[in-house]
Amino acid sequence: MKDWTEVVAIGCTLPGVEPGSSYGQPALRFRNRTLAGTTAPGSDSFVLHVAEGEKDMLIETDPATFWQTDHYRGWPVVLVRYGTDASDRIATLLHRAWWDRATVTQRKAWGERP
Repeated sequence: MKDWTEVVAIGCTLPGVEPGSSYGQPALRFRNRTLAGTTAPGSDSFVLHVAEGEKDMLIETDPATFWQTDHYRGWPVVLVRYGTDASDRIATLLHRAWWDRATVTQRKAWGERP
């Protein structure tokens, strides 16, 4: 993902996802919950909600893309740098964030968790 505009374009292809705000900053929202947002500590990254247990693996396997600060320790979110070669992986993580917040009916219509 090269910038927030690209994140929004991919996120808004998911059913019910809309641009919104979180803590007064642009965000992607679904069912009144944030999937991703621009509340990262710099303009070179965004915040992405991930499932428990995924964050450490992401940071360990691709620290050029995924990172965290002390502020986000203990929370199921990871910071994602723009401009890395991980666009497909990031898109999959956005789809997972959607699926994790979807209703049972929405999950059945979508299929297995990405």
